[in-house]
Amino acid sequence: MTTTMMHMPMTVQMIMRHGLSVFPDSRVGTFDGETLHYKSYAEIGLEAAKLATALQSLGIAPGDRVGTFSWNNNAHMAAYLAIPSMGAIMHTVNIRLSPEHIAYIINHAEDRVLLLDASLLSVFEPVLPLLDSLEHLIIIDGDSLPAGFAASHYHDLVDASEPMQDWPDLDETSAAAACYTSGTTGNPKGVVYSHRTTFVHSLASRAADTFGISERDRILLLPPMFHANAWGLPYSGWFSGSDFILPGPHLQVPAIMKMVAAARPTITATVPTILGDLLRFDSSELDMSCFRMLVCGGSAVAPAMIDAVREQWGVPVLQGWGMTETSPLCALSHPPRDPGEQGETAWRAKSGRPVSGVEVRVVDDAGKALPHDGESVGELQLRGPWITGGYHNNDSADAISADGWLRTGDVGHIDQKHYVQLTDRTKDVIKSGGEWISSVDLENTLLAHPDVTEVAVIATADERWQERPLVVMVAANDEVEASTLRNWLQDKVARFWVPEYWCLVAEIPKTSVGKFDKKRLREMNEAGELDVEVLGK
Repeated sequence: MTTTMMHMPMTVQMIMRHGLSVFPDSRVGTFDGETLHYKSYAEIGLEAAKLATALQSLGIAPGDRVGTFSWNNNAHMAAYLAIPSMGAIMHTVNIRLSPEHIAYIINHAEDRVLLLDASLLSVFEPVLPLLDSLEHLIIIDGDSLPAGFAASHYHDLVDASEPMQDWPDLDETSAAAACYTSGTTGNPKGVVYSHRTTFVHSLASRAADTFGISERDRILLLPPMFHANAWGLPYSGWFSGSDFILPGPHLQVPAIMKMVAAARPTITATVPTILGDLLRFDSSELDMSCFRMLVCGGSAVAPAMIDAVREQWGVPVLQGWGMTETSPLCALSHPPRDPGEQGETAWRAKSGRPVSGVEVRVVDDAGKALPHDGESVGELQLRGPWITGGYHNNDSADAISADGWLRTGDVGHIDQKHYVQLTDRTKDVIKSGGEWISSVDLENTLLAHPDVTEVAVIATADERWQERPLVVMVAANDEVEASTLRNWLQDKVARFWVPEYWCLVAEIPKTSVGKFDKKRLREMNEAGELDVEVLGK
């Protein structure tokens, strides 16, 4: 029997058309540090159509790569719609990488044109001499243009263009966007999303058991649009007719306070670092009661932080596990309908249960699947319709298992209810005297102490045990002593987990996307740059 159903390609074009036709009055606001400047979906859609024509006039054709190097703003939203819809491939470039890595990924992706936020021109100038493929810069806002390089002002170019009328027919399996990993080990690797994967991912993130995005939402888009599609929210929000609040470069607590007060957002997504900053900000003016949910990911969210958000603001935290390779939606920590004696916090503190469409397994060193018993620890592997099956122009033999699963590099276990719990990255695993020690669990336990502001645990060499945990932490005050914290840990974790090695620092180094940079911490430790105190030996 042959299906009688229409074949309608699932594309970014369809997402753009739906938001534009059904929700023309929904709004996108960009924050300038003091106020929000709004444009309607109708205005953003018109801008996207003109941008497509402008890019076409610069020689961009289907299959060509167009980069963006920008904060979250209205122009970036228009680019999210225009570039894939005209058949080109949007390459969002991480502005926080080194000049060498930025040049590498632009050259590797073969970007021909790049949209550059004027406020980032000084950041980008060291990159220019290193570029091979780039032909033209489009400067968003600002008055100046870089010397010695073909460039145009965004608004001049867009305003002088007619809106595109005849959008090309697109194959849903063709490339729509590219994003590169952060490059914490070696060069960044390119993940290329198709129209279909973007479309299906957008539908998935609108579901009730994921983010439940709808027209009623006002999305405070704190995740950067230059990394992992801003967690997919630009597309799922546009599809749903949600209002957007785009922060531009204003990501400090006082600026977030102003945006929350002015727009009363209902949902946002962020990393534990920013959530912790908000919690520690002592101000009665920070009214977060407008939020129905705070999504937090990038690194483990401690139970103490989840409880603090509920107690201070009355808002639930939804923890998310995902990565560039997963578009990034993978698993979310919605509690089960019967949380049992553990209570909701215990479930919300887990890495999450796979969302519909994603399959997760845990395997041993030989690649054999381990039972979902909540105890068997191994590497977590994924597959699904929006999970990458390799990397752009890159040998992916090590990234994909022999039977086609993505090797995440995360270590953890899965319980009988299929909740995933990350315990480490493969490169961060601590194996002491043949026994596993979870750096994540140690970090979460220590964060429950009121005198601990931030903490990262790494492995350090030990003559007797080969490896032992080293605690690197930021204390809440100058009186905090490592010996006190060590004694406090004694009845909270297994005895052999209790660390002897401690280091108090003013700040823990972070990666370009706000995660603790454990690679850098290990380098500092090996070079003797950390002032380590040894206790109990």
